[in-house]
Amino acid sequence: MLATNSAMRLSRRALLAVVLPAMAARLAHAQDDGKAGGSNDASPDVQDYPSHPVTFIVPFAPAGGTDILARLLAEKLEQSFAKPFVVENRPGAGTVLATNFVAKSPPDGTTIMMAVSSLAIDATLYKTLPYDPGKDLALVALVASVPFVLVVDPSLPVNSVPDLIKLAKQRPLSYGSGGIGSFHHLSAALFANMTGIKMTHVPYRGTAPALNDLMGGYIQLVFSDLGPALPLINAGKLRALGVTTLRRVTALPDVPPLGDSGVPGFDLAAWQGVVAPAQTPPLILDKLNTALNALVAMPDVRARLSDLGMIPIGRGSVAELQHFLQSDILRWRQVVQDAGLAGTE
Repeated sequence: MLATNSAMRLSRRALLAVVLPAMAARLAHAQDDGKAGGSNDASPDVQDYPSHPVTFIVPFAPAGGTDILARLLAEKLEQSFAKPFVVENRPGAGTVLATNFVAKSPPDGTTIMMAVSSLAIDATLYKTLPYDPGKDLALVALVASVPFVLVVDPSLPVNSVPDLIKLAKQRPLSYGSGGIGSFHHLSAALFANMTGIKMTHVPYRGTAPALNDLMGGYIQLVFSDLGPALPLINAGKLRALGVTTLRRVTALPDVPPLGDSGVPGFDLAAWQGVVAPAQTPPLILDKLNTALNALVAMPDVRARLSDLGMIPIGRGSVAELQHFLQSDILRWRQVVQDAGLAGTE
């Protein structure tokens, strides 16, 4: 369902509220009065954390940007803690299956997850969830901001965003996403909302399978995170029409922002972070937070993030990040409502 013109104007304002500068501002001014968990647990298991292997859940299929990032962090965490961090992919139902698994896992630091903006989006998108994103999970680290890119199959007779909008008004188009409620999904829904077109949503279990079907001609477009799309764009297997941020991205200097290509005000960037069950002892959360922030500061990690089209963040205490998560849920609530998607799942 398309929103009204008034709602579309509201959505542009909401879009401007979720970009990276807003993230930085909220982190910089967050207060330390919302720390997750208790404060006095100093048991030997906590002090010696991690004393057992840690399962690192990825809520998408392998080979997507989130999976690539999780494996990079897992390797570095193993080096930092001298214990295994084992990546396990649990795709399905957007990110709800994996997130519910983590939210209900023992709060001992042995199960963590690579989380994305869907964590905040789902709070409004779904009528009900088997967990409360703001209460049952602790955001341990905010790793990176992620611009997305609108890509199409080169065989599609379009060379620009206006061409695509014109084509979409002439015949039905379908778009793929990494799952219901994913950033891919919401980006495309807002694009349709703001341009007055209708498109069919085809959810997948991650970015990679969506891009595979795009190249196979089964769908016509995808809003993709840069990591998995860049090699395909550079190889001529996909055509990039626009990026979702107000500014051009370094990895795609010749690709204009959507806001400069017929969709004024379009400005979105996702985030990638790490979460744990909310009742995990604070000392464990703090250990993970310190380690992850330090990893993001490493030159080789920052270089790899840049290669993946991500903008490093790597700052904020656990308490500050919990404030960020709560405020992000509220900000995305407005965006999801303006897109006409609130309570649709």
